[in-house]
Amino acid sequence: MPRRARWILALFLVACAGGEARAPAVLLVGTSGDYAPFSVRAPDGARDGFDVALVRAFARERGLRVRWVPFAWTTLERDFAAGRFDLVASGVTVRPERSLAGRFSVPTASAGAVALVRDAGALGRERFRIAVNRGGHLERVAERLFPRARLLPLAPNRAVRDALLAGEVDAAVTDTLEAPHWLAGTSGLTAVGPLTRDWKAWWLPAGAGERARDVDAWLLAREADGTLAALRARHLGAAAEPTAAPLAALAAAVAERLALMPLVAEAKRAAGTPVRVPAQEAAVLAAAPEAVRPLFAALVEAARDVQEHTLAGERAVGAPPDLDAALRPALARISERIAFLALRLPAGLSLAEARAALAPLDVPGLGAEPRERIAAALVEVKKR
Repeated sequence: MPRRARWILALFLVACAGGEARAPAVLLVGTSGDYAPFSVRAPDGARDGFDVALVRAFARERGLRVRWVPFAWTTLERDFAAGRFDLVASGVTVRPERSLAGRFSVPTASAGAVALVRDAGALGRERFRIAVNRGGHLERVAERLFPRARLLPLAPNRAVRDALLAGEVDAAVTDTLEAPHWLAGTSGLTAVGPLTRDWKAWWLPAGAGERARDVDAWLLAREADGTLAALRARHLGAAAEPTAAPLAALAAAVAERLALMPLVAEAKRAAGTPVRVPAQEAAVLAAAPEAVRPLFAALVEAARDVQEHTLAGERAVGAPPDLDAALRPALARISERIAFLALRLPAGLSLAEARAALAPLDVPGLGAEPRERIAAALVEVKKR
């Protein structure tokens, strides 16, 4: 076809499409660029990492154009509240205060806190100097695990490793996925841990229900077809576990829901409300699809146990989040994801498989009996 004819044809096709060619919609993605292996930015501006690659794959399939929005960990929550992101994908750890502010996807990876030290025997001694990323999840972990140590929160994240190698601190807190990158090219350092079990996920605004559901369905599909496994092997190591499979993702969602229960207990204590509110519990069960009500009945009982355990201890410092304005909407968002995942559990799920998935849950006040009830409920859901 002559060039003039091709040009006329192109104009005709544009006119048929509405008069002008449409640019792909833009997806604003928060990224730190300083957290290997999830988000790394080279001096020339090129971005790489597990979450970077995963976002690009999602955007490509959805016909979206990614605009990377850099953030600092010290201001992430403030920037998130200001609406700067459509989603944050930078190895973000699932935490209760983040569940209140937005909604998480199914987990993309799991990790655990570790301490890099030269003398493991000195770890935790009074005035032992520990560097940690300021404003990140691990700063709070270090405060809880090493109350006698002298914490040095540093920014940006790479300054933590630099301080350790320069001998300015005695230890540095990182996690199981970042630690190999920090240990590369060093000698004399020991990794102590993992000391926690954490989930990494994409963080979306509370009102992004439709996109969050699409992201979850996409991640489950990419776990099933091996895309996630290939990206984990490339960026996280061959041993990285498949966290976006329905059972593993559901266990993470259960942990996220139960992690809010100490805050629920404190809100009830402040309001003088009893732990058990039959009308509210009935509303939770009524809102759940009939097929998954046995699971939510077990979750309500487990939540009650965690709340009672919290109230048996000392009162928390500071005012708790508002029960109706903050906590219950967050619980509803998580419950929606739990129901979505429960209906996608594999056929023939055994009690042993359910128990194994719930075994890593580390929630104060969650005893063996409520854990067993949840496992049994998962099996019952699949029988319906």
